[in-house]
Amino acid sequence: MPTAIAVTSADLVLPPADAHTPTAHVLTPPDRQPLDAALTETHRLLERHGYLVVLYPSSVPAAFVRRLHTVRSVLESDRIALLGVDLPPLATAVLARQLRQLSVCDFGPGVLGASARLLAHYVYGGALLNSVARLDRVPVSLTAHAKSWMPGSQFAVLACPVPQLVRVGGDDSLAGPEFATRLTVAPGRLASDWVTGTLAPRWRVRATEEARLPTDSPRWWGTDRLVEFAAGIPDISVLYQLVGSVRREECHWCGLDLIGDRCAFCSAPVAPPDDAGSPPATVSGRAR
Repeated sequence: MPTAIAVTSADLVLPPADAHTPTAHVLTPPDRQPLDAALTETHRLLERHGYLVVLYPSSVPAAFVRRLHTVRSVLESDRIALLGVDLPPLATAVLARQLRQLSVCDFGPGVLGASARLLAHYVYGGALLNSVARLDRVPVSLTAHAKSWMPGSQFAVLACPVPQLVRVGGDDSLAGPEFATRLTVAPGRLASDWVTGTLAPRWRVRATEEARLPTDSPRWWGTDRLVEFAAGIPDISVLYQLVGSVRREECHWCGLDLIGDRCAFCSAPVAPPDDAGSPPATVSGRAR
């Protein structure tokens, strides 16, 4: 069975990219599930899949994050990777779908878990907003704040990979991806015409799809009058090549293959190259 991918909300589960893309498991919030039930649920996932990668946005309630770490600690399992990402909700959903696509490939769980940080750099997440007065996730100038109070003002905001804010109808435009993407659009209480009719052609997206606006999006963007969008690589062969081209290391603590500088499962850092011949140092404070 492929490594299980789990998320913290059902609206982070986008439709599968193809017939081979498995779904993600939706974890239940702690206010709706006692700890014993959460332990049983997670144990069954591990028994069935071997490893579990949990992807959650940084905006998820702190109580939910504490529950995730409690479950991992009680089960004393290094087979659970808890990956918090500082992406908007819809961009997190796009990233989760990419991990779901890659979970059926021949990557080990260590490489799959570590690939989340790599792929996050290739997801363009933003929103069309009627006001940036309450936006605190992206730097907002005093001029933009002032223009927020003008009737009819709209702003296009990019939160990742590089923050950017422009006024719709002005001379500036959002910097888009220089590779083929699919644009996922989630309308809130604004019309999505500008996103699909102006932004999509400008970014030269391969296709567009509509999704339900994640529940947490109005809080993340500071308003419910928005259209959230996220562009990501849709082709599994490109995702596979991107991840497969990165040099792999062996985690000196748990032995999993990984990419990047840290193991997603045991949190052990990759030893520097000049320490290759010396005994591995003891890692204190391992995440549980």
